[in-house]
Amino acid sequence: MRVPARRLPVSSRTVERRSDGGCHDRNRDRRPTDRLRRGLVDGAPDVTTVGIVVVVICTIGFSTVVWGIVALCRLAAGGRTRAGLMSPSMFYRADEVAVLIAAHNEQLVIADAVRAARALVPARNVFVVSDGSTDQTVDRAREAGATAWNLVTNRGKAGAIRSGLAHFRIAERYPILLLLDADSRPRPDYLRTGLPLFTDDGVVAVAGRATTAPDAATRGMGRVLTSYRERTYVCTQYLHKFGQAATAADAVTIVPGFASMYRTDVLDRIDIEAPGLTIEDFNMTFEVHAKRLGRIAFHPACAVAETQDPAILRDYSAQMRRWSLGFWQTLRRHGPRRGLFWTSVGVFAVETVVSSLVLAAMVPALVVAALAAVAAPVLTGESATVAATMASALPVGPLAAAFVVTDAAMTAFACAVTGTRPRVWMLLYPLLRVWDAVLCLRALVAALGRPSDGRWRSPDRRAALSPIAS
Repeated sequence: MRVPARRLPVSSRTVERRSDGGCHDRNRDRRPTDRLRRGLVDGAPDVTTVGIVVVVICTIGFSTVVWGIVALCRLAAGGRTRAGLMSPSMFYRADEVAVLIAAHNEQLVIADAVRAARALVPARNVFVVSDGSTDQTVDRAREAGATAWNLVTNRGKAGAIRSGLAHFRIAERYPILLLLDADSRPRPDYLRTGLPLFTDDGVVAVAGRATTAPDAATRGMGRVLTSYRERTYVCTQYLHKFGQAATAADAVTIVPGFASMYRTDVLDRIDIEAPGLTIEDFNMTFEVHAKRLGRIAFHPACAVAETQDPAILRDYSAQMRRWSLGFWQTLRRHGPRRGLFWTSVGVFAVETVVSSLVLAAMVPALVVAALAAVAAPVLTGESATVAATMASALPVGPLAAAFVVTDAAMTAFACAVTGTRPRVWMLLYPLLRVWDAVLCLRALVAALGRPSDGRWRSPDRRAALSPIAS
């Protein structure tokens, strides 16, 4: 007896036969969100996985990984010769170093910077250029023991440095120049650890290692800003600059003007006061590379100086925008060239733009996706389909977790290096990363516009600094 085949309800499955004899499930194409959740669309990678990878790469940075590996190789190779690093310089003594401080309305902190400089070199070697200050910067500098000069016209920091070099005839009198900011204090062993790096004849500059002053704000937003800045210092200097300073690479992108040293015999070949730039230190570094003046040395244990970082969001934002603007302006001025340094800078610039776009868009995108996920179950028709698709395309939980966890890993690294205990409020750092990205993109747009005149405005300073750490 023949048993009739069981017919499936039309609502359960609709299959049509194709012209080639195969079968085609029409309902499968009507469920794109289900296929997205399964993570396979015509063999494509899992959407969530791809999103997580993009977020992780944009948070850490490809350049960070590359130069971090180089830094580890330097540490492994340097372990055999580390003992001689702290020996006194064979060529330069402390009394052969001139300290030049360019300042603008820095009466609250200039005396501390002068005293810290005098702890390193004789008082006659400390010079201050007051760049159009309207306060008592000059008087406070002289009272602290420096030779101070009042530059009436505000020319900006680069102009003040150039004028000070000529006015005090520093290149004629001293073989080494230490550029120091008014809010910075080199540690007592700054020269003992930094001068030996000049024993390599090819080294023309030693990049100082920045660290946040111990009197940083300890409450509220100020604590978050200054501790976040210290994390930035640790990650960029240990995972970028230390690797870039390898002899074979010689790709250091900035000799920071806050506390770094130059051989004075190359200063006349550096266009310190290049027109149209907001800051001078990026350009001075690029000039060293462009004119092949020599190598830039850096070691995180050498030439350490403390700096007073902004504790107010307004000042922090202004400083970050100024730094970013200076980088983009310098990159535009020098343009693309051949060589490892220029390739490294180009890759970093592209990476910075892409990661800034991703991070800046992350918060609003995740908010939209979260709203879509909440709205999808209560909507009907086409609106529900669109909301469900948006929620599936941007998985809120995994992407947010990838960003926070990756950022927390960077915090853990910084805490391990500095010996700092992790704090709950450090979970606010991802928001500052997003804000940095926004400021970076704004600076990029500004760099494409009219040039800067280089004039500056000092942020709000804290009146007293604690005794410097040894």
